[in-house]
Amino acid sequence: MLVPSKEITVEYPGMPGFEINVSFLSRETLQTIRKKATKTTFKNRQPVEELNDDLFLELYVKGSIKGWRGLKLKYLEQLAPVDVSDQDVESELEYTEENALYLMKSSTNFDSFISEQVTDLGNFSKSK
Repeated sequence: MLVPSKEITVEYPGMPGFEINVSFLSRETLQTIRKKATKTTFKNRQPVEELNDDLFLELYVKGSIKGWRGLKLKYLEQLAPVDVSDQDVESELEYTEENALYLMKSSTNFDSFISEQVTDLGNFSKSK
């Protein structure tokens, strides 16, 4: 009955057709990601934990975003600093982990939206 992860598709608000496949991240999963991104060093013979923010975000994106469709370049301009002046703004940016990581690093709004979606268990219940 219990499953380690569950995926849903959500539409990004204000961007019709831009749908993102996200996976629920439980508290345990988030702790595991944090642990993998934390390194213990010693200063003055005392252990000090240091979180590698870049590694944490990379693992977080890999665990939470499973794909997307419909991310038109005109939408991308609203999310992150890009130059699409010589591109067809109706064409779509394909999903790659690198593209997802770039969006998470470059767009506070996208980061917030994803974080809200993947930690809200209500989004993943059948009764929704």
